[in-house]
Amino acid sequence: MGKEFWTITEVVATFQVDERFLDELEEEEIICPVCEEHPPARLFSSADLEKLRLAKILIEEMDVNLPGVDIILRMRQSMFEMRRQFDSILEDLARHIQEISGKEL
Repeated sequence: MGKEFWTITEVVATFQVDERFLDELEEEEIICPVCEEHPPARLFSSADLEKLRLAKILIEEMDVNLPGVDIILRMRQSMFEMRRQFDSILEDLARHIQEISGKEL
């Protein structure tokens, strides 16, 4: 998905969803499209499209309701953030160990 933003028409055609489904995801604040004034249009980012893809899978294949989708996607985001923090801690620790082992030589 190399495009920066997608129109509703493109999203509906690509993901085979109806506009009402997009409205429901927006109402639950699962996706937050950018609104352009001229002409008035909602544009969806690649991050929104990833959430849409996951929401569609959770709803259609796992029978999760919209509030459940919201919780799962928030937990997923939290896990990614914790992973980044953990990786950063490990990098700092490795750097510190290298500094200590270099001084002992």
